[in-house]
Amino acid sequence: MITPENANELFKEFIAKEKFIKEGTYPGISDEKLKPTLTEKINSVAKDFQKVSESKKPKKENYLNVIKSGLAKFPEIELGYDSEDRERICSYFEELMDIVNLESSNGLLNKFYYGFNPNN
Repeated sequence: MITPENANELFKEFIAKEKFIKEGTYPGISDEKLKPTLTEKINSVAKDFQKVSESKKPKKENYLNVIKSGLAKFPEIELGYDSEDRERICSYFEELMDIVNLESSNGLLNKFYYGFNPNN
């Protein structure tokens, strides 16, 4: 995979923007006290994506490993966020994938959202 030239700038913009706010059909975070924790976690994933993008030969498998370990940072049962928040987390992962032109999570996002990959 080839990292786009403006990837670092896009990662910085992603990390800097306020997250879990009302946008489009997303009503905003279900529990305001979760916002700092979830924001910190998704920004950590963004930094991990950035590290892979800065490596000499970023590989799809490296990004998929970041997605897998990143999703593990969001244990729904422990935190108690709702399905809309879970969907928003997935959309943040998709934004990060778009920065590096990663077309698929190989079902990892579906498994996180649905508990299984509905494509299988």
